[in-house]
Amino acid sequence: MRLTDQFGYELTLSGKEALTAWNETVKAFLAHGRTTPQYLETCLGLEPDFALGHATRGLFCLLLGRREMTATAQECLSIASTSALNTPVTAREQAVIDALGNWLQGYPTRSADLLDAVLVTVPQDTLIMKLVHAIRFVLGDATGMRKSIERVHAAYDETHPAYGYLLGCRAFSLEETGDYRLAETAGRRGLEFARDDAWGLHAVAHVHDMTGRSEEGTAWLESQPEGWAHCNNFGYHVWWHLALMYLDRGQADKALALYDNDVRKDKTDDYRDISNAASLLVRLEIEGVDTGARWDELALLSDKRAEDGSNVFADLHYLLALLNGGRRMGAERLLTGLKERAQSETDIGRITAEAGLPTGLGLEQYRKGNYASAFALLDSARDNLNMVGGSHAQRDVFERITIDAALRAGMPEDAERLLKSRTHKRGALDRFAEQRLELCDKMHRAHRVMEDQKLRATGSV
Repeated sequence: MRLTDQFGYELTLSGKEALTAWNETVKAFLAHGRTTPQYLETCLGLEPDFALGHATRGLFCLLLGRREMTATAQECLSIASTSALNTPVTAREQAVIDALGNWLQGYPTRSADLLDAVLVTVPQDTLIMKLVHAIRFVLGDATGMRKSIERVHAAYDETHPAYGYLLGCRAFSLEETGDYRLAETAGRRGLEFARDDAWGLHAVAHVHDMTGRSEEGTAWLESQPEGWAHCNNFGYHVWWHLALMYLDRGQADKALALYDNDVRKDKTDDYRDISNAASLLVRLEIEGVDTGARWDELALLSDKRAEDGSNVFADLHYLLALLNGGRRMGAERLLTGLKERAQSETDIGRITAEAGLPTGLGLEQYRKGNYASAFALLDSARDNLNMVGGSHAQRDVFERITIDAALRAGMPEDAERLLKSRTHKRGALDRFAEQRLELCDKMHRAHRVMEDQKLRATGSV
């Protein structure tokens, strides 16, 4: 028996209670709600042979970027595949099953492509739209995110139940591809239809960050804390954005307070939470702030994740925690894993070889105080760094480290080159760039004075 979901598409489901639970699962997923797994569990408890439900659960597991979840995702694929053989499923349901299978084989890029292909026939399926968006985000494929959204955008109007969430995803993809004005418009418009769209809310905060408008960004987030109160751990990421705003305003004390009270309120080992924390501590320390013993718990948790190897973005943030927390052996284990995975022909192997490994080695050299070597390694991976996933704002921590390495190595020309490139991408100067450009200018002036003194000493002038 088949029923119709909230978007008007057929599902291989027989019970109305299961359908209700499924629709709630999708809505919670779109809103980054903490109730998503509970609704999905209810749905699968009522309909244990629901292939799409199991396949979606498998993709959710892989998006967590945890090694132990791979076995769970594999189990989900087995159940979904068996269910699809016993009871024929729709083409879009089969596409989700196939997407899960391809990711488990090591090719999430193929997964996203498969889902994009089926969106041609079901353009109003917001679940599949969001899954593509999430996978391409993990892959750092901002262009692919934008193309995917733009292909289905015309199929939506204000009567669609998930119109606001579509606009939130569109806002983020526009921001990540540098169209800041349209991104802000889309994000604000989307919230008129979906007040709980934390993704759209945070997309507007990204615009504020990238365009050097930290005061507006602070006001934007602080004016609507209810916009992410319902969230799973994504809520900690929104708090992280607020901390960045305060840091850009020179209020490191407030950023540190947000770290303690909100960003790291729960000491989880979720890689997204570790990345929020590690990148904020690095930013604070580059600004000369004493972060005390805060690295210790991050390093302890990251040590247990050093051999995960499920997500390069995660690996690099675990490495930051291990290096700064003094866990040398854990850092060495993680780097060994990166070297091994760089030999693989899978997507993660390619990403590791072209971006993850040189960045990881550069971070190691930076921590050792070998700044010229650190800069060379980090700069060599810079053009490919988007491949590790995450957003411009998240990867900016590596930009800052690279620039800081150049300055510490006495290479103001290289630092200036990166600062100008970074500012061009962001669309405006921020406090970090302004201060470092001033430092570059001082270094240039000091160099000219020294050269002049040498010439005078040799009688050349």
